[in-house]
Amino acid sequence: MDIKELRQKSQAELKSHLLDLQKEQFSLRMQKVTGQLAKTHDVRRVRREIARVKMLLGTAGQ
Repeated sequence: MDIKELRQKSQAELKSHLLDLQKEQFSLRMQKVTGQLAKTHDVRRVRREIARVKMLLGTAGQ
């Protein structure tokens, strides 16, 4: 998701999106361990999106 789209979300929506991303990250890690991960670039994409959401949540209160 683009940073512009993330900035338009409320804090509650960002927290919900963060939870979904963390679940996806866990799933991708399990696939990697078991050798079932076909799209290795997804790990990097999810990790970066988690960082974006956390950055927005940290600055949302200021």
